[in-house]
Amino acid sequence: MTPTNLRNRRRAPLSTVWFAAVAALIAAGSPAVLHAQAPARPGRAAVPPGEALFTSAQAVAGKAAYQRNCANCHGASVDDGSAAPPLRGAAFLAKYAGKPAADLFTYVSTKMPAGNPGSLGGAEYAGIIAYVLQQNGFATGRKELASQAAALASVAIPAPPGGRGGRGGLPPGLKLPPAPKKANPLDTLTPVTDSLLQNPPPGEWLTWRRGFDYQGFSPLKQITKANVRNLRVAWTWTLSPGSNEATPLVHDGVMFLHSPGDKLEALDAATGDLLWQYARILPPGVNASNKRMISIYGNKVYMGTSDIHVVALDVKTGRVVWDQPLTEERGFTLTGGPLVAKGKVMIGTGGRVGGKNYIVALDAETGSPAWRFNTIAQPGEPGGDTWNDHTAEERNGGSVWIAGSYDSALNLAFFGVGQTYDTALLAKPVRPGANTDGLYTDCTLAINPDTGKLVWYYQHLPNDQWDLDWVFERQVVRMPVNGVVRPVIMTSGKQATYDLLDAETGKWIYSKDLGLQNIVTSIDPVTGKKTVNPETLAGDGKVHMVCPHADGAKSWLPGSYNPDTKILYIPLVEACMDLTPVTDGGRTLLSTGVSPVVRPRPGSDGQYGRVEAVNMLTREVVWTERHRAPVSSGALDTAGGVIFNGSIDRYFRAYDDQTGKLLWETRLTDVPSDAPIAYTVNGKQYVAIGVGNGGAQATGFTPLVPEIQNLDRAPAVWVFQLP
Repeated sequence: MTPTNLRNRRRAPLSTVWFAAVAALIAAGSPAVLHAQAPARPGRAAVPPGEALFTSAQAVAGKAAYQRNCANCHGASVDDGSAAPPLRGAAFLAKYAGKPAADLFTYVSTKMPAGNPGSLGGAEYAGIIAYVLQQNGFATGRKELASQAAALASVAIPAPPGGRGGRGGLPPGLKLPPAPKKANPLDTLTPVTDSLLQNPPPGEWLTWRRGFDYQGFSPLKQITKANVRNLRVAWTWTLSPGSNEATPLVHDGVMFLHSPGDKLEALDAATGDLLWQYARILPPGVNASNKRMISIYGNKVYMGTSDIHVVALDVKTGRVVWDQPLTEERGFTLTGGPLVAKGKVMIGTGGRVGGKNYIVALDAETGSPAWRFNTIAQPGEPGGDTWNDHTAEERNGGSVWIAGSYDSALNLAFFGVGQTYDTALLAKPVRPGANTDGLYTDCTLAINPDTGKLVWYYQHLPNDQWDLDWVFERQVVRMPVNGVVRPVIMTSGKQATYDLLDAETGKWIYSKDLGLQNIVTSIDPVTGKKTVNPETLAGDGKVHMVCPHADGAKSWLPGSYNPDTKILYIPLVEACMDLTPVTDGGRTLLSTGVSPVVRPRPGSDGQYGRVEAVNMLTREVVWTERHRAPVSSGALDTAGGVIFNGSIDRYFRAYDDQTGKLLWETRLTDVPSDAPIAYTVNGKQYVAIGVGNGGAQATGFTPLVPEIQNLDRAPAVWVFQLP
């Protein structure tokens, strides 16, 4: 049912989205491939036979607008461009699905031209569409194509006139030979339950880090230290233009993945064939942002959107089941992803909005709001007196931009919270004795998913003055604590100091500093309280050398924990920053008046990438692997004794997980940019990694390695297998 030519579509500039929108919104040859963002509206009718969509004058004007704005990529004749696919031909000659003209107009008017989207007037956009339709054989008439999306809501583009259409078309009435029959994994897809997420089958990858516990370990053993050198490409899939940081999920042989531009796709995980695609049409003025995680639960797959909605899609069709906005206010971001457990879709917001950032819970079946928790403590509430007496509107930060983890035995969801963006708020007390903890910045929060009530919190670093979030993965593990096996939370902020907490109570157990920071001089062995080095505090008009850099020694790129050996594999970057005062009104990251400038660590040998293996039971470093290029992907350890990781030089590597010895490497088309995963289909093990330059981890450290050049973005998913 799915056109095989979609499998290996070539990479093209952003303007190709114009073509994809036109083709997919009106083509009906493969109705499951693309769905608009909302269910079909009742009462929509196609244009009556014989009634044209546009006038001759409109098409003439549209041709001129096309030549000015579109011909550079798509060609002067709409089908002869060297930088983008044709806008007439086979894609327009398929049996049309009666899709709404409003969807096409909205997309084109908000996304094009590629270099300056939304810059044309409504009449120009309508004219360009009229001209393209005319070039596909549609006749002109007396009525103009409307220049507003609302006026096109009840108009559907009709079937092509007489089967005409230029290059690549089929003769009218021609019957194609039947397509080869093959099994569709969507037909046997089963619901994903809480118990499945708590204990995933070995070959499944059901959350960003495989299961609820976020350990990120694969129990698969086919790929071993002895045979990993034989890995080869099984298939690849090109994503939409843009930067990519999203980790795929795999269930029952279907891969679900986010594509730049707020798209979600389902692929055959064994072959890479497209099964369906959802493409969201964003409102004017909203730019697509990176997404890192999606979730699957029951018979739905869930994603956050750039316009701050959560969308639930049917796993078998990609059709929208529900679409729920989280807030009507501007300024929020939704770059993390949802945790779905106990029938709740829980997702954190980010951004710089006065006094607000939230963890929001929605009903997984209906999308109805269930509860919300403000990660910035409000005046008069618990923790509300920890912001130097500043008003609620003056407070900001507390972003939650990584999905939470969950423990079903405790019925607790664990979220990390970022720092404040206005460091001056907490730089010094406004009155003697004022509390400057800034709750709940840089905290772990344990929340009851049924009620949204905070059960406990732990603040890892009060008064963060360096933009060093503690927002990353909260891994839930079982290990002995004072001779008793307990559920434990392991997490680190950007400074690469791991704190271990009792998952039931939030009590501090111990900290492990990996030696890449100079902010904390000591950690109390009884209480866990950290003592800050005053030489790292800015705001005095001097340059302060601080380690690590604000992009992190440890960043959102997750570690992988082997529950059998108790070893945690951590991707790290060795870099520091000079907090330099800005006196000319230039942009500063921190409101204390400084800007972070990346620099090597003192005495650096030019090796910035680092993978560290730490036994979290004995607290000893097992091995350290260092290389030139800063790391850019998460880590994946497997029961086959192999750990995978990637770096900004576009290498994807495999190491011996006991020694750190390099076993295999291959060069990819773009920067490995998310977390590798492992899965099986029909008994065969695969390893997958997404690429896509553009995230902070891929770009923030490039001044340190000027010889590494990654100029263009080519987002894709690469999948490897043994022969």
